[in-house]
Amino acid sequence: MSDRVIFHIDVNSAFLSWEAVYRLRCLGEKLDLRTIPSAVGGDIAQRHGVILAKSIPAKKYDVRTGEPIVDALRKCPNLSLVKPNRQLYEEYSRAFMEILQKYSDTVEQYSIDEAFADMTGTRLLFGEPLEAAHKLKAEIRDTLGFTVNIGISSNKLLAKMAGEFEKPDKVHTLFPDEIREKMWPLPVRELFLVGRASEEKLKQMGINTIGDLARSDPGVLKAHLKKHGEALWNYANGRDSSPVESEAQDNKCYGNSVTLAYDVTDREEAKRVLLSLSESVGRRLRMDGVWIEMVSVTIRFFDLTRSSHQCVLEHATNITDEIYRAAGRLFDELWDGTPIRLLGVQTGKVTKNGDNRQLSLFDDMDYERQERLDRAMDSIRERFGTGAVQRASFLKAPGI
Repeated sequence: MSDRVIFHIDVNSAFLSWEAVYRLRCLGEKLDLRTIPSAVGGDIAQRHGVILAKSIPAKKYDVRTGEPIVDALRKCPNLSLVKPNRQLYEEYSRAFMEILQKYSDTVEQYSIDEAFADMTGTRLLFGEPLEAAHKLKAEIRDTLGFTVNIGISSNKLLAKMAGEFEKPDKVHTLFPDEIREKMWPLPVRELFLVGRASEEKLKQMGINTIGDLARSDPGVLKAHLKKHGEALWNYANGRDSSPVESEAQDNKCYGNSVTLAYDVTDREEAKRVLLSLSESVGRRLRMDGVWIEMVSVTIRFFDLTRSSHQCVLEHATNITDEIYRAAGRLFDELWDGTPIRLLGVQTGKVTKNGDNRQLSLFDDMDYERQERLDRAMDSIRERFGTGAVQRASFLKAPGI
């Protein structure tokens, strides 16, 4: 077992739990939403709603997070619905993080309701990892009134995978010597960063479980899934060296996002937004003389739920069209038609040595031409403003 100890802490049904606690403790209500078929969702300003979080009793009716409210009500007519309260959730999230920071001075907030904590070297303060996890879990429950799952391992990937095991209110370990027994039998779709498209490709290759993936030839995976295949092979074998970072580091990533003036439900319109974001990110990369090897897309839906997906590129790039193509693929994997309020494109794995690309006979992109085009557009915009030259696809686009 490695000396490194990482916790992944995830609030169980966060929005619903926080609503239930608030109503019990602050409004004096007697009925706990967590004990009845209930869900957070709702028609915000006459928009179509989806389920954001559900209770365990609602799960028994097959109510699912992300599905339209009308479908959930069809399955469970007596479902108690609560409209989301963003300010309340942010307050509970801050309180949640404050408790985590009592246990570790290196806490990385991963989303509003989950975080990583580096617990290495804390045995004298809080005991062995399992003991410390149960103490932390109990303090969150007793102080704030809601439960969490805690995954424990020697790296972030395995800690997060452990945290996804049986819920709610559980502590699980997944150290490297437990991978074969606990992780390899799982369906391949449950591995971190395996999206729908990747799952289909892997199944076509006869890879159905994480163990199948781990035992596969990494060269074959790379041939079919490019650099993403190599990354998935490493994840399937429990390999991850990323540190827990309590603060974003300078020059570690480049990104941009935009809150839309209205909810977008048209795929082509969303793709135009992604292209605009990719242009701004690419321009910043070229200005700084750097390249990136990872692209991520974030979608915040009309009901404030958030989803993101990322991929590792085969080659480092700062070409706008290449960033956009990756962002478009990720968007297609993520989006299910739910109205979109915010879109973001982020990049990572920054390098200053990205200009030695190895060309492929099967790649139809003229990289030299794209680089010249990007540089020309950058130069024009630098001299005459960002609106001096536009892509034709933007000319008939509605304002966003």
